[in-house]
Amino acid sequence: MSNTQIIEETIAFVKETLKGAEGGHDWFHIQRVFKNTLLIAKDEKVDVLVVSLGSLLHDIADAKFNGGDESVGPKMAYEFLTSLEVDKKTIHHVVKIIENISYKSSLESKKRFTSKELEVVQDADRLDAIGAIGIARAFNYGGFKNRELYNPEIAPNLKMTKEEYKKSKAPTINHFYEKLLLLKDKMNTESGKKLAEKRHQFMLEFLEQFYKEWNGNA
Repeated sequence: MSNTQIIEETIAFVKETLKGAEGGHDWFHIQRVFKNTLLIAKDEKVDVLVVSLGSLLHDIADAKFNGGDESVGPKMAYEFLTSLEVDKKTIHHVVKIIENISYKSSLESKKRFTSKELEVVQDADRLDAIGAIGIARAFNYGGFKNRELYNPEIAPNLKMTKEEYKKSKAPTINHFYEKLLLLKDKMNTESGKKLAEKRHQFMLEFLEQFYKEWNGNA
């Protein structure tokens, strides 16, 4: 099976698997990350098949929709790619990307897997968490979890551990300070950093307007 066929089969698998998924983690999220990945990869020396499969399968079974079990997604990806007879080295690399891509993984102090391919896919995923799309996704997920939009009495927790992050039920606005506004400075690649700048600025402008309207000043 050619690389093109493998990617086509993977796209079909992901579309089917994520039917009915929460709007911020559905096929369209995957599609945007896939496009971001290919854009960033143009300027990086990476294995295009690995980054393509990593981006397409990175949220195949997000832990927060699977009782917090972080092993479901990597296992599904491994089994699917094995069924396509993808070479073991590629499968291993893709699984490692899925295991290490999330923001919460970066909150752990232990040594983590690294590769240029992971950096590219991680940047692509983080780009989709900021800017206009990031704002839409944040409030969509907040609504999905029935969280407050904002509560002035609940301050953002800027020093969360991984476990605290996973259990957080804070208002959506807090998520900007606890994650979204931090992502610009956590980008790995030069392309990712450049693309993040404009999206970061858009979020700052949104927050400024949000507080004006909240306080009856606009």
